[in-house]
Amino acid sequence: MAYTKTNSKGQTYYLHSKEVTLKGGRLQRIFYFAKEAKENVLDALPDGYMVSENSRTGLPMLKKAG
Repeated sequence: MAYTKTNSKGQTYYLHSKEVTLKGGRLQRIFYFAKEAKENVLDALPDGYMVSENSRTGLPMLKKAG
């Protein structure tokens, strides 16, 4: 079951993750929310992260907890 977040506007978003290559050649994992569940969807929130919401757009985003 995919991790979902319903924002204050009633829209449901699915959490995704993927590896990207930065300009210096270093690999980094990024997390993002999308309105549809695609192939890189996550089943759970990563350890050490919490979900917050942009107050203007309602888009959910991950922040490091702590």
